[in-house]
Amino acid sequence: MTERSNTKSNYSRRDALRLMAIGGAAGLIAPNLLGKPAFAQSPPASPTGRVVVGLSQEPTVFNPLMAHTEVDDALHFSVFDALFRIDPKGVLQPNLAVEVPSQKNGGISKDGLQWRIRLRDDVRWHDGEPFTAEDVKFTLELITNPKFRAWRTSGHSLLRDITVVSPTEVTWRMESIFAPYLSFLAETFMVPKHILEKEADPNAAAFSQAPVGTGAFKWAQRIAGDHIELVANTEYFGEGPYIERLVLKYIPDMTVLYTQFVSGDIDLVDQAYITADHYQEASKLSGRVVSLEPGASVESIYLNLEKPQFKDPAVRQALYAAIDRQAILEGIYYGVHALTETFMPQNSYYYNPNLPAQEYSLDRARQILDEAGWVPGSDGIRAKDGVRLSFSNATTAGNNLREQVQQFLQQSFAEIGVEMTISNLPGAVMWGDFWLKSQFDSAISGVTYVIAADPDVTNRLHTSAIVAKGGKGSNTGQYSNPEVDALLEKGARTFDPEARRAIYLRVQEIVRQDLPFLPLFAYTNVFGRKEGLEGFKPNANTRVASWHAAGWHWKS
Repeated sequence: MTERSNTKSNYSRRDALRLMAIGGAAGLIAPNLLGKPAFAQSPPASPTGRVVVGLSQEPTVFNPLMAHTEVDDALHFSVFDALFRIDPKGVLQPNLAVEVPSQKNGGISKDGLQWRIRLRDDVRWHDGEPFTAEDVKFTLELITNPKFRAWRTSGHSLLRDITVVSPTEVTWRMESIFAPYLSFLAETFMVPKHILEKEADPNAAAFSQAPVGTGAFKWAQRIAGDHIELVANTEYFGEGPYIERLVLKYIPDMTVLYTQFVSGDIDLVDQAYITADHYQEASKLSGRVVSLEPGASVESIYLNLEKPQFKDPAVRQALYAAIDRQAILEGIYYGVHALTETFMPQNSYYYNPNLPAQEYSLDRARQILDEAGWVPGSDGIRAKDGVRLSFSNATTAGNNLREQVQQFLQQSFAEIGVEMTISNLPGAVMWGDFWLKSQFDSAISGVTYVIAADPDVTNRLHTSAIVAKGGKGSNTGQYSNPEVDALLEKGARTFDPEARRAIYLRVQEIVRQDLPFLPLFAYTNVFGRKEGLEGFKPNANTRVASWHAAGWHWKS
């Protein structure tokens, strides 16, 4: 269950009026997280009907092994399969594998270094070719190919001696123990060797524009800037699919996305879901099912720590103190989300509830900057050693709530002598190299740090995960702390949950102290779908609502 901060807001009447002037309105809505699912009908014998999924950003990366964002997962989860999947309860389930290996069943050796994966023998690629252990070996080796722009190499880079024992069995040795690797494999989608091995440059393969997977849906067509259409894979080995066509529709303006949900043009709202300002109205809509589900993402102001403005910890502390998060949460987000001090999901076993609570105080923020030697200039903007406290902030253009937050922050920071300019970009540009290669000053983004419920955050917070410095990962803020690096490495070598918990509690303490990013809130996602769409299940352990579209069907 999501814990909510009881920190009282000390925002003034003037602050409240200012919030309302930029489109906010105060009011707290308590989520009902205990909704019971309707009685499920039997799915149809053969795929029928169409589901239109609304996305606020456009999926553009169709090779699931390449660097991508959450919206791309909406396609990956439907077109591809992984060895395992993570279910809504956080339990790994077999997907392409026939079992989840463990030390108990002999799939993982007692020392954690020898692994054996047994595969299904009834899986075929969308072009009819059989899926075998050769594809697993090819996929895992492609990820660590230095010429390939892989999304994640953590864990994969430890594999040695990958051996195809038979078409349905593959083994390997781990260079060192990596406890999170099972979870990593749950988000590692298999790609076809018989197609990609022929490509001179795997980064520029035709496959990346018309992917071939083993999943419940096959690629049909893409209308760039508008939608992607998938069709049922009637030869699918797993559950479903029960719908004939799955359409991923791109609607960049969040208000228009919601309007199309109301009108019935879209059947289900996926990333970035229904915005909090529409929740109260949406929950009363006839013919719609709207629910609040605790998410794993944390909305934060991400600071590029290689920018001179942010290298001084005092600046980060002062900026954090100057943010009236309670006013933002209540005035702009209608109290739907929850305050947090950490990147760890609040329903996680590894969540640290004992971190210092942020205290909003403009006076304290000014004092911190004064004591650190940041002196206001003639224009009122502080500077130190030739560096002005001025920076830009970027997010997805058309996200009206984030745009309101930006305006509020801009005014708040100005009151402490800090200049923040706003420079928003279309989603495909914002979350491309601009984000992945740390080309921003600061950004507002919702990020899921954990992978399939595992607490390892190496991919986001380890020095080796800074792409802008030649690393492989998603440490876009370029955070680097040797103690955190050492703890993450220790946590990855530890299987015992209690011992791991102590490690990740400490990581959260250090990160809260360092403030590489300024947490605004932990997401409670507002899911919306058309009444009669059955088989839908929320899953906080994945990054998209359409993680299991294979199970969807229309009530007959």
